[in-house]
Amino acid sequence: SYKEVYPQAISIYKRLASRTKRRPYLRSIYFNKEKIFLDYFWIHIREKNPKDRTRRLNFYTCALDLIQNSKLNPSSKTNPKKSSEIFHRFFGKTKGNENFCVQIVENIKNKNKYFISVFPYDIK
Repeated sequence: SYKEVYPQAISIYKRLASRTKRRPYLRSIYFNKEKIFLDYFWIHIREKNPKDRTRRLNFYTCALDLIQNSKLNPSSKTNPKKSSEIFHRFFGKTKGNENFCVQIVENIKNKNKYFISVFPYDIK
């Protein structure tokens, strides 16, 4: 349930946020230890309905682990609505064999990267 998942996810986020005075971030192996900012995820998740929030927050810890440790190439494409952004999608699998996708947005102008979303997906 949302009441179980949200406190766990927010405590992990707060722990990461307490390590810096500015914006919380993780460093990604794939992006040569560049920072991936985490705050946009919480803005994005608030726009979702409670059922979808719960579904996405279940993958939060897996998503952070994938961002930090993935060496595999993501699926990348430019944002059709905004040509100054690139979407990077990393695909992973939980210990329970559930597939999920992590989406990172890269701003082409300043090279900043933002963790924007995590969601389950079906392999077809």
